[in-house]
Amino acid sequence: MKTIRKFSIASMMCLTLFTVVTVSCSEENEPPTIQEVQISSHQTAPTRYVNVKGTSYAYRELGKEGGVPLVLLPGLGGSMDDWDPAVTDGLAQKYKVILFDNKGVASSKGDTPDNIQAMADDALDFIKAMKLNKVNIMGFSMGGFVAQRIVITEPSLIDKVILTGTGPQGAIGLSNLPSIIAGTAGLSPEESFLKFGFTTSAQSIAAGKAAYTRIQLRTKDRDLALSDAASNAQFTAVLSWAQPDANALTALKNIKNPVLIVHGENDLPVSVQNANNMAQNLEHAELLIFPDSGHASFFQNHQAFIEKALEFLSK
Repeated sequence: MKTIRKFSIASMMCLTLFTVVTVSCSEENEPPTIQEVQISSHQTAPTRYVNVKGTSYAYRELGKEGGVPLVLLPGLGGSMDDWDPAVTDGLAQKYKVILFDNKGVASSKGDTPDNIQAMADDALDFIKAMKLNKVNIMGFSMGGFVAQRIVITEPSLIDKVILTGTGPQGAIGLSNLPSIIAGTAGLSPEESFLKFGFTTSAQSIAAGKAAYTRIQLRTKDRDLALSDAASNAQFTAVLSWAQPDANALTALKNIKNPVLIVHGENDLPVSVQNANNMAQNLEHAELLIFPDSGHASFFQNHQAFIEKALEFLSK
């Protein structure tokens, strides 16, 4: 039976343009010990590498061993260091969290695909190379597109899915992305981060500035910036996903896994209507919409998001 629940903050009491200063990653290390993984946080987790069909993928593990791990899929232009530590460390309180750079992205080798399905296939290869038999996945923006294709392609490998700031194929408003990006010309990295991910209210801007500061806190072993080739391939993939698809919502009905959909009421690149449409077409969906919040609503409202995400994953 379909379960759709809509929450607000009150009831609960890309292209990300979130790229920050980067320095080179460390050299390849031996696999972490259990003790290292248990104490690792967003700031301290070492960058490690795994061979995926002959290609080196960079990853980090946060939190504790045991249970079903949570694999995070970033947005367009995002690397391991573009996640808000308040979110990753919050999730790692209860679960092993795995951050990684997909094929050709940031510190991972290979060529970045220019379509979402190939990105999903590469992510599946990474999960299997890590010898994980069952995972939860969380996708932000473009990562949410990838997450949808992952669970449709190989549903038995996935337990639960969290989709943030994302939409189905042909997502409403996504085709306007080039114009939105053009509107950030001349802005500083922080100003672009705020314009793209937050609203114009004082509260949202303050939360955005705090998130931006947190994201820059890690200075040692920081991830590499995306190459021009990787950025262009991702942009091509997103614009292709943006093309209208009459069967997109019908395809979502094939997802039988539990899904938590998180969206900002004022999301600029991906209209909130996309979240409503997905919730109506997924068999087991819960919908959480944050008011006065943009594309990065779960950064702005990280405490409420973590509370709901942990409760969802624990069911």
